[in-house]
Amino acid sequence: MFMEYNALMRKLPIGIQTFEKLRKGNYLYVDKTELIWKMAFSSNPYFLSRPRRFGKSLFLSTFEAYFEGKKELFEGLAIEKMETEWKRYPVLHLDLNAEKYDSPKRLEDILDNNLNIWEDRFGKDVRENTLSTRFSGVIRRASEQAGCGVVVLVDEYDKPLLQALGNDALLEDYRKTLKAFYGVLKSADRYLRFVFLTGVTKFSQVSVFSDLNQLNDISMKSQYATVCGITRQELIDTFTPELQQLAEANQLTWEETLVKMEATYDGYHFCEFMEGVFNPFSVLNVFDGFKFSNYWFQTGTPTFLVEMLQKSEYDLRTLLNGIEAPSSMFSEYRVEANNPIPLIYQSGYLTIKGYDKEFGNYLLQFPNDEVRYGFINFLVPFYTSMTNSDQGFYIGKFVQELRVGDYNAFLTRLQAFFADFPYELNAKTERHYQVVFYLVFKLMGQFTQVEVKSAAGRADAIVKTPKYIYVFEFKLNGTAEEALQQIDDKGYLIPYQADGREVIKLGVEFSAETRNISRWL
Repeated sequence: MFMEYNALMRKLPIGIQTFEKLRKGNYLYVDKTELIWKMAFSSNPYFLSRPRRFGKSLFLSTFEAYFEGKKELFEGLAIEKMETEWKRYPVLHLDLNAEKYDSPKRLEDILDNNLNIWEDRFGKDVRENTLSTRFSGVIRRASEQAGCGVVVLVDEYDKPLLQALGNDALLEDYRKTLKAFYGVLKSADRYLRFVFLTGVTKFSQVSVFSDLNQLNDISMKSQYATVCGITRQELIDTFTPELQQLAEANQLTWEETLVKMEATYDGYHFCEFMEGVFNPFSVLNVFDGFKFSNYWFQTGTPTFLVEMLQKSEYDLRTLLNGIEAPSSMFSEYRVEANNPIPLIYQSGYLTIKGYDKEFGNYLLQFPNDEVRYGFINFLVPFYTSMTNSDQGFYIGKFVQELRVGDYNAFLTRLQAFFADFPYELNAKTERHYQVVFYLVFKLMGQFTQVEVKSAAGRADAIVKTPKYIYVFEFKLNGTAEEALQQIDDKGYLIPYQADGREVIKLGVEFSAETRNISRWL
């Protein structure tokens, strides 16, 4: 009873992005201040790319409190034993997050508003009549007045650029404005103590940082891999009471709870050699309601990314199964219609799961089940007639029918599913239908063990239920008989013969004429 009461009294910092508010409000905090001190000590200008809702804003706010010398906020934290001076610096904090950038004026207005606030504090020179000269003047005067360097913190530097994707004219306008504005940070170097810019991505092709080539991009450096996100040990150290309550609420053991937390919310790797981290937004929300759900995914929909995928004619099966990417992809950060993968990675829908040291290639996959099934569910209406509200019904029925051994009902339902396709989808290519099969089986993987072919020598799909193992082979340009023959000839059943469950082989014929399943054996 005491544990339950105690846990309920603990405050979760959901939506809290200000370090001072977090500490004064006695919210739970995963201590990242040792890294704060180490980075501040070096004085390098930093850049960090992380997906949305990964704690970038709170991280910057912690720097702000530190450089403003607010020693009292850091009591009991790691930095307390490291910092001795607690010197106060002038801080210019620019937050571009909370704005809709649909015209050049919107961006100019928010920059102008911030400059007005800073000029009220540090003075203004009437000869400074552009955004960049005003910014430069503010930095110089703030430094001269304080007798020390200025700290500049920019949160979500790329928000205007991300909102302008697909509108080349607007993107170019934002590029020019931001290039000139951020370029001041190079010319004003003598007046600066510390610079930190964060964002989701780094646009090399729009050359926003071409004048700021001294930035230290720490996005993929091992010593900074956990600056945003929660490690397994941090999860246990900080949230043990919440984990215990989560276990009780879901009738799980402690170990089962950790396994489910890891499968659902862990697995983000921002460096090839470091441990994964949990998504902090999802962690806090699962502890708020003690219910597993797709919290991070629901806060933003990857519509633009899916549209890029469709335009690029990218084979979704490759994406869903894991994709190899050269190291150059990470350094170039290009957003191209023909290659949506870099942006999908930077947005947090893919992460590093492997690295080939010899050739410098990365393996990119979904970080966890939240993202995997959230993304697949989101994709389905773009490729099928199934709406998001229908998916639970369809997929639930598919799984139930296979669990009881009724493969005829399963294939009949799959047949009806394809028959519902609207005309514009019915005109799609053969590969489109292969992708649809792939999506359906991947979605079933939430509830039962499913393997979809990713290499030669395997059947198209394997579905395992408590009583049955189904081996599917689909023929889009052949017969059901040929499909069964292939299962036998290539020995697809051999790995499952000693399993103990009943093995059922199914050859399924897909008619090019009717664009549907025509028969099965």
